[in-house]
Amino acid sequence: MSTRPARGYAAAQAKAPLAPFTFERRQPGARDVEIEIAYCGICHSDIHQARDEWGGAIFPMVPGHEIAGQVRAVGSEVSRYKAGDWVGVGCMVNSCRTCENCREGLEQFCIPGANFTYNSHDRDGTPTYGGYSDHIVVDEDFVLRIRHDPKQMAGVAPLLCAGITTYSPLHHWNVGPGSKVGVVGLGGLGHMGVKLAHAMGAEVVLFTRSPQKLDDGKRLGADAVVISSDEAAMQVHHRRLDFILDTVAAVHDVNPYLGLLRRDGVHCLVGVPDRPLSVIGGGLIMQRRSLAGSLIGGIAETQQMLDFCATHAIVSDVEEIPIQKVNEAYDRVVRSDVRYRFSIDMKSLEAAGK
Repeated sequence: MSTRPARGYAAAQAKAPLAPFTFERRQPGARDVEIEIAYCGICHSDIHQARDEWGGAIFPMVPGHEIAGQVRAVGSEVSRYKAGDWVGVGCMVNSCRTCENCREGLEQFCIPGANFTYNSHDRDGTPTYGGYSDHIVVDEDFVLRIRHDPKQMAGVAPLLCAGITTYSPLHHWNVGPGSKVGVVGLGGLGHMGVKLAHAMGAEVVLFTRSPQKLDDGKRLGADAVVISSDEAAMQVHHRRLDFILDTVAAVHDVNPYLGLLRRDGVHCLVGVPDRPLSVIGGGLIMQRRSLAGSLIGGIAETQQMLDFCATHAIVSDVEEIPIQKVNEAYDRVVRSDVRYRFSIDMKSLEAAGK
């Protein structure tokens, strides 16, 4: 397979700072799309994996799975895209295509295992490198069309993970007009959950530990903002909610939230705590409530999310940074010192290493 050089930023080993890195990308094959990356969002999972906090890291690692850019070239069999199109790449670049989950459009649950955008291997066994780079080559079936104004691409990029991670459970559990939805946590995921649930027509209640986020919650679309440590304020919503989207990645007590659900209500986790959560069974049993989880979405649903966001003028709230500030940004994400997502301007790669 012929290749060409690519430039990016990579972690050479666990906990090493990200630094300039030159590597090889394949030349576009018949079904491939070559994308010049304009922006790449920083997801907290980038940090977990670059620092090998989840184990199994593959180094050197070029993180990044929130990619927005323009098509530079296409293979001879590509029919859906042409040079100049604005497109996105999310968390996956391939899957087996044949298992029952893939056939149902749920490639994220591919039974042999999806091929992730970085820290993974493609079907041919070559390592995958992510979006902290100047370009990427992806099979057309895993490329998404972006219909937003090109001036919004910094805010569009995080939709490829933060957007679909929150859209998919809201969509799966039929959130819409008449629904009463709680969103737990106001960070990179939570702020998208509030925006999306509001746009779907739901009544949205945001739960946060931070009084300074009251105004932001209302600005983003929450009908009410509750300080979760205020027992009286929590009690106002007892047995009122149909669905709770829990975006908190740290270990936390889910039991007070279960009491806010109506009969048959669902509390869905999209954050990934690093230790088991403790659940009081009675909180589930007495009202036939469910504790569930959700992982991104399939390719078709991700396209549906992008189209929904374009129709409703939804993008992530971002702070744009050059790639040279990526290590500082990682530390700030860990401190929750960003509102609400970093988006890397990949044009800054031109100055990397100078």
